[in-house]
Amino acid sequence: MKGWSWRSMLPPTSPSGSFCAATSGSPGQRLKQRSSGWSTECWVGVRRNVHPKVQPERIRNMSRYLFAIWDGGGAVAPELGVARRLIENGHQVRVLADPTLRAQVATVGATFSPWVRAPHRTSNDPSGDVVKDWEVRTPFEGLRRMRDRLIGGPAELVASETAEQIGDYSPDALMADYFMLGAMIAAQGAGLPVAAVMPNIWALPVRGVPPIAAGFPLAQGVPGRVRDAMLIALVNRVFAKGLPALNQVRDRHGLRPLRSFYDQVLGVDRIFVLSSSTFDYASPFVPANVSYAGPVLDEPQWAVPWVPPWSEDDARPLILVGLSSTFQNQGDLLQRIIDALSTMPVRAVVTTGPMIDPDALTANSNVSVVRAVPHGPIMEKAALVVTHCGHGTALKALAAGVPMVCLPMGRDQDDTAARIVHHGAGVRLAPNASAEKIRRAVAEVLERDSYRLAAAQLSSSITAELASSRLVEELGSLASKPNQPRQRS
Repeated sequence: MKGWSWRSMLPPTSPSGSFCAATSGSPGQRLKQRSSGWSTECWVGVRRNVHPKVQPERIRNMSRYLFAIWDGGGAVAPELGVARRLIENGHQVRVLADPTLRAQVATVGATFSPWVRAPHRTSNDPSGDVVKDWEVRTPFEGLRRMRDRLIGGPAELVASETAEQIGDYSPDALMADYFMLGAMIAAQGAGLPVAAVMPNIWALPVRGVPPIAAGFPLAQGVPGRVRDAMLIALVNRVFAKGLPALNQVRDRHGLRPLRSFYDQVLGVDRIFVLSSSTFDYASPFVPANVSYAGPVLDEPQWAVPWVPPWSEDDARPLILVGLSSTFQNQGDLLQRIIDALSTMPVRAVVTTGPMIDPDALTANSNVSVVRAVPHGPIMEKAALVVTHCGHGTALKALAAGVPMVCLPMGRDQDDTAARIVHHGAGVRLAPNASAEKIRRAVAEVLERDSYRLAAAQLSSSITAELASSRLVEELGSLASKPNQPRQRS
């Protein structure tokens, strides 16, 4: 924290966020404590809610973080997982996000403010999706939509709302999803330390790695390097068209213009990649201010407990199926996966996610179709995961040492699938693969030990990375930095 003050110690909208009656004593001196779930600490000059796991000696080192995120499906759980870890370590967090995330934010113990003018979702209906990427036919069309509808186009609206939150909340640092460029601009304009978070693999172009959304393996030889260079040039051209508008937003917040669209992310104080550096083959090529913090494997708040319909002594291999938690028009693919597994001597749990009604799918008795269950406990017993290669599902499977059949449907899923295949931990099919092709791929991964051994090797690496992660400590150091002057040239 940047120095003690009465105002900086007050929580934003806590029911117990009022001044104590006591006025004597030194600032920061604790006078009394009472506990019921969340405890209420009464210090000279301030009364506030404290997470029940927090030790009293940590409170004086408390910092306040403003998170700026969006309802990005699988990105939400790891980003809120970071918020939960900060809160459990005595810090305070306010989350600026889509109204659809209010309940999930409350569950981790943070306070919530909704986006109002910036693009946002008010329901899970696909019609309210900001990007509607399932409509696009090429990766470049998808990138243009992301640029105009989410990343660059709304930057002024995102910046203005973030600036209002900074004025109201007085945070010590901003933690922004790497798509929230406007939030970074507002914080930099206010002189705050800024961290960008990538809740997946490294996503910006770097030499030596194919660009995001291509789904290509690592280049082998000159032809592959030429391929990557050409693709990166095309991707750069797409985002370069968003630079003039982005610089206009920066100018309004007192910041100098950028030479590259990507520099808005690359120029923040720290970038945290919530993935495994062993898994992501881009990790040797990233800039010096990037830290691989390891995957944050929190379950989504909407997952509910599940009781298996089979007896405990059923020896058939257990398979978990999980596609996107957002709409990607995945209903037909789910049915083809179910058709493939229904003819095999396996048990399968198919999780449809919030967007697909389980009753709309038809399955045999060996396949249980449910909307949402926690994946972690099932993966502990699973022999295989069939997935679209969302980063969260893929890294949970690898952390558990479970190989995969990959059916990526777009976004960064093809790139995650490419890394799984690169490490030998699974096979990859096109999303239009027939039920018979899916069945053969499942049989191959179940029968060949090499896939399981490769997944087990990655599991060991991920476990070691998680044990050594210093994410909370690094964020604490970031928040303790003094305010920076504006960067106007």
